[in-house]
Amino acid sequence: MKSKVYVETSVIGHLTSRLQNDVTVRGHQETTREWWRDARERFIIVASRLVAQECARGDKVAGEERSEIVADLTLLPTTHEAEDLADALISHHAVPETEPEDALHIAIAAVNGIEYLVTWNFRHIANAVVRTRIESVCRKLGYAPPVICTPEELMEVEP
Repeated sequence: MKSKVYVETSVIGHLTSRLQNDVTVRGHQETTREWWRDARERFIIVASRLVAQECARGDKVAGEERSEIVADLTLLPTTHEAEDLADALISHHAVPETEPEDALHIAIAAVNGIEYLVTWNFRHIANAVVRTRIESVCRKLGYAPPVICTPEELMEVEP
């Protein structure tokens, strides 16, 4: 059975945006595109209504491109259970109170039993210190935390 992967907004942005001159950002964009080519065959890819809302923001043309990608995904709802877990992630200082949407991405994935949360957000989500706190809060409240990683970490390994 395929594992489920929650795709956070930064991944959709890297997938659709114009290639950047910054070497690091460009590398993330190219990695995302390479991963995406076969990810839908290897995983069940999901997002949330929150991802859809975030993708629609900003430049109209870019928003439409991001929204086209999200339209093909199963969108998980934002439930009261997810909101409560997001609040706990913030109140236990796993995610800064200035980033409620980041907490909600994590919570939606956790309450839905999603195995992986894929992101390029190193500041508030895919950060070794933050991950430990996130996992602790999720487990304390009875949820299995998703494995938080980048697309690169879910690339197919060549034998």
